[in-house]
Amino acid sequence: MRNLLIAVSAMMLAGACTQTGNVERGAAGGALLGGIAGAVIGNNVGDGDAESGALIGAAIGGIGGAYAGCVRDGGCGAGQDRVNTREFYDQRSGRYYFRDAQSGRYYYENGQPYP
Repeated sequence: MRNLLIAVSAMMLAGACTQTGNVERGAAGGALLGGIAGAVIGNNVGDGDAESGALIGAAIGGIGGAYAGCVRDGGCGAGQDRVNTREFYDQRSGRYYFRDAQSGRYYYENGQPYP
């Protein structure tokens, strides 16, 4: 059980680098749920070693949770629909706009049509 606590603590510390906290919460929640599921599966399957199952489950759950939090923050491959869009600055309105490659129309950053 001590090793499980060490593994969960390590997963939480490894993800403590973002400002929004989504990665941290995802890693902590994933490690907790993965550890519980791993302990149950490890106890009921194979040699009946709940501790090893909990460690493996916590590691996999923590990694998956951290990735999910990263995607929620817009990183890790999220938001690929606007890759390589060049923005222009409109001095009259003081806003940035871009050209949609599919339609050929121009839009402000918030999606409003550019005049």
